[in-house]
Amino acid sequence: MKVSVIGTTGYGGVELLRILHTHPIFDIQSLHTTRNEVPIWTEYPHLFNIIDKTLEGINPQKIAEECDMVFLATPSGVSGKLAEEFLDTDIQVIDLSGDLRLTNVDEYRKWYKKEPASKAIIDKAVYGLSEWNKEKIQQAKWISNPGCYPTAALLGLAPIIQSNNIDPRSIIIDAKSGISGAGRSPSHGTMLAEMNENFKLYKVNEHQHTPEIEQQLLAWNDTIKPITFSTHLLPITRGIMTTCYVQLLNDTDENEIYELYMNAYKDKPFVRVRPKGVLPSVKEVASSNYCDIGLSLDQRTGRLTIVSVIDNLMKGAAGQAVQNANLMNGIDEKTGLDFVPLYP
Repeated sequence: MKVSVIGTTGYGGVELLRILHTHPIFDIQSLHTTRNEVPIWTEYPHLFNIIDKTLEGINPQKIAEECDMVFLATPSGVSGKLAEEFLDTDIQVIDLSGDLRLTNVDEYRKWYKKEPASKAIIDKAVYGLSEWNKEKIQQAKWISNPGCYPTAALLGLAPIIQSNNIDPRSIIIDAKSGISGAGRSPSHGTMLAEMNENFKLYKVNEHQHTPEIEQQLLAWNDTIKPITFSTHLLPITRGIMTTCYVQLLNDTDENEIYELYMNAYKDKPFVRVRPKGVLPSVKEVASSNYCDIGLSLDQRTGRLTIVSVIDNLMKGAAGQAVQNANLMNGIDEKTGLDFVPLYP
């Protein structure tokens, strides 16, 4: 299958290239940018003599005629407009931005401070949380790839949320991300001098991933109330850790919680539930498509702590996008992604 990537100069886009380069079924047909039309290795020298494609301008009609699938790795506010160009074509579309995730366009305006994509496109897209929306993804032609923070948080929360054994007002998500999650555009907040040996909270109570998380939680359990979602920057390049706290309604043994999670993820190859008493760290999933989950129940307070870790550029972006592409085309979802995390 021939695939095109629009937005290859960002970290999510170049991570897509790393995966697609060795994928046995997807073949990179073309790379596109709104910037200079130069060989891709001039943007990313590590690709020299590996990927010899030249960045091209964006011609949606030509892309749709020459390719079977297009990945939109462009920023929010850009992807939605680009997607409209493919609305009347047969090409499969996977959008890595936030433009197609929120079904309520007013919520998009409020949280993203941009004009939303057309409702026709939003309604067309399936939310691509691979482990929990597999059947719809397999039938879809358009995918809205989840955000990095929502992926980690939702995978960690899903089993307990659907058990209906939590106080619906009690959800707290404490999330931390490596600097690559802020993108490649330079800013004071991501400079080495600012972040080295530092750790900071940002977008307090106003992060744009908040409504995305709440939208999916409500789809699983319509009693859920607004969440508390805090985001922090870590002085590392890549990785996300979310520590989620929920108050249980009933006396529950930790073995029951563990069994609940093991059953929920037993047939989902990229989610690894750690043994009791073992909590994961971001280094243990680096450069992989895995989400590792650890659990701890405080019997004294009745509060469950859920730790989930992902690589923000992989399971949080490009890896999940390829996983969804596999599912859309009847391919084993592990294809092109079944590699060991990079360690140390």
